[in-house]
Amino acid sequence: MHPYLFVVLVVATTFLMGSSFTVGKIGLTYVSPLLLVGLRFTIAGLLMAVIVRKNPLPSKLADWGRIFVIGLMQTAGVMGCIFLSLRTITAGESSILTFTNPLMVVIMGTIFLGIRYRLIQWLGAIVGFLGVFITLGFHLQLTTGTLLGLGAAVSWSIGTILIKQWGNRFNVWVLTAYQMLFGGSILLLMGLTMETPRLAINPISIVIILWLAIMASIVQFAIWFYLINQGDPGKTSAFLFLAPFFGVLSGWVLLDEVVQWYVYAGGALIFTGIFLVNWTFAPKTSLTAKKAG
Repeated sequence: MHPYLFVVLVVATTFLMGSSFTVGKIGLTYVSPLLLVGLRFTIAGLLMAVIVRKNPLPSKLADWGRIFVIGLMQTAGVMGCIFLSLRTITAGESSILTFTNPLMVVIMGTIFLGIRYRLIQWLGAIVGFLGVFITLGFHLQLTTGTLLGLGAAVSWSIGTILIKQWGNRFNVWVLTAYQMLFGGSILLLMGLTMETPRLAINPISIVIILWLAIMASIVQFAIWFYLINQGDPGKTSAFLFLAPFFGVLSGWVLLDEVVQWYVYAGGALIFTGIFLVNWTFAPKTSLTAKKAG
């Protein structure tokens, strides 16, 4: 991939990722959290399924199961945690916690893929988690919102590993469509059964749902999956440090959110940790290829 194209795609996908926290928080004024994210991804998945109907679909039930698991982790787990966290913490805080996932990818890559990292990468992981501690206000008493933010990061990390392991089995558009449809259906069911559904239909809520479904879901996920499949998941994930920046910036611009100084300080350490972990990323293993099947 040409470096300039890579930069454009990274900026586009991280802007859509980061700003979706703020757009989603605005949407909570009109729609209950799980119902909002369920509508977002069910609509996105259905639209994408129509678009990719002529692409080759998986022929094996096991492959459909793999897509379902990716949707469960990458869409239902991540987005469910994010939108529930936005009820109690700011869009900026939620985005910073969620995007600690590259650090978790390093740990999971070591445990599950047998990837070996140098001392500087482990130092980066320590610095990053210190940043999380500071972001939480120098204390370990986790609120529901912060726990959900970290839960989104864990779920996303698992999804990243699974996409790298299984992604080459599928057409990227087919994978994008059906993992969103499966994940969105799970969230929609949860929104109708696990919370009191609330939906105010007006021009603003319709625009928010469509923006989240099309731009922040179809376009964003397709770019992200494409970038992961083109390179190493750890190195690609390093550039996610841009997403919290866009999350904090859009929260400040659109919601007048005031983020405490220690959140910025913690975020800076998280980004430093991500840089140390991934900038010189150098896996030394053949286990990934063995496990791809």
